[in-house]
Amino acid sequence: MTDMVPPPSTSGKTLMSRVEDALLPLINLVFLLLMFFIVAGQLADEPLPELPSTGASQSQQPYADLLVTASGDWQVAGETLTRETLPGRLPGAQSGQPLKVAAAGAISMAQLETLFRVLASSGYTDIILLTEPSS
Repeated sequence: MTDMVPPPSTSGKTLMSRVEDALLPLINLVFLLLMFFIVAGQLADEPLPELPSTGASQSQQPYADLLVTASGDWQVAGETLTRETLPGRLPGAQSGQPLKVAAAGAISMAQLETLFRVLASSGYTDIILLTEPSS
């Protein structure tokens, strides 16, 4: 009754050949992921704005449409705004230009996430975030 068990199916291939055959789908998957990220990842056509250098010109700041202060306030042209008044004071979301947001270095990610949700609900899809360099 021992002849009821079929012999292992090797189909005449060596162990190395079978390992290579098993790795081929993995290699194909990695190649497809690489192609996806090459196609999906775009580099911005416009360069990032100049950041102020540390030193004598410390008072010079890059232009930003919206400033987030260290206390978490949202300011446009020196005026503090709320969640309701912010969208009306910013340039139009359909202008084609990304919105430039300058944030103080002490801002938490939770505060930025709240701001980004307000901006997304107002139609902004492209945002350039400017932060202070660490000292």
